[in-house]
Amino acid sequence: MDHPLIGNIDSFTTEELSSKVTELNKKLTIAYRMGNNQLCNQLRMAIETYQNKYQEKIKSSQSGTGYDGMIDIT
Repeated sequence: MDHPLIGNIDSFTTEELSSKVTELNKKLTIAYRMGNNQLCNQLRMAIETYQNKYQEKIKSSQSGTGYDGMIDIT
């Protein structure tokens, strides 16, 4: 599930997405130490959003030009 407060992240590079996940994981560690469960849930949802976009970009770069070859209409 995407975090509702995160805007459009389609223009982010894989490096930007990776650094954002790292930054959010550091904040998640702090939230765990503080015992703030609501903040932990929000951070996990945000991390999941950035990780999903990262995986999507990695898969599209490995397949060449986006979704070519994934749909066979013959």
